[in-house]
Amino acid sequence: MYFETDYIYHIYNRGNNGEIIFYSKDNYMFFLQKVKKEISPVTEILAYCLMPNHFHFLVQATESSCSFYQPKSGKAIQMQTLVKKIALVLSSYSRAINKQEKRTGGLFSPKTKAKSLNLLQNKNDYLLSCFHYIHQNPFSTGLVEKIEHWEFSSFIEYLYDKEYLCNIELGKELLNLNEDFYVQSYIIIDEQELYPVI
Repeated sequence: MYFETDYIYHIYNRGNNGEIIFYSKDNYMFFLQKVKKEISPVTEILAYCLMPNHFHFLVQATESSCSFYQPKSGKAIQMQTLVKKIALVLSSYSRAINKQEKRTGGLFSPKTKAKSLNLLQNKNDYLLSCFHYIHQNPFSTGLVEKIEHWEFSSFIEYLYDKEYLCNIELGKELLNLNEDFYVQSYIIIDEQELYPVI
């Protein structure tokens, strides 16, 4: 992964071989707390959704995201801060789940993907589609009857204008969200529609 300042990225990964990565509500909350501690301070989170076997984040990279990571020792390493922070969250979460489930080996697929929406034609259309696609995951897979019933998604943050991980004001500005937001959220977008060229 490589990030550029002010670019918007769809970041996602899934369980190794499609396996479960979140076993309980506590697991979801633990993961979100790690994201809040490690990733939120170095990037602008616009949307997210955690699913039983995968996760999605929509972020805007900042200067902090793109700077080289400096560990407490003070010596810079040749890795962008956001890349390092994602790796830290996934590795520490994996260790916790391996201990909880008495398992060994990788929990996540080896490569976390980060698609730059800035490199797509009609960037703003893809941005809005990606935003809705992320929130629709629990509904389109049949986990809930209404999008707002899934508690491990930023849809609730936008619905109730209550920030936890997301920069809602920036999200509304970049996505040009208006009263149609709630209606459009129920127009189901599949993955092939989202990235037809890729």
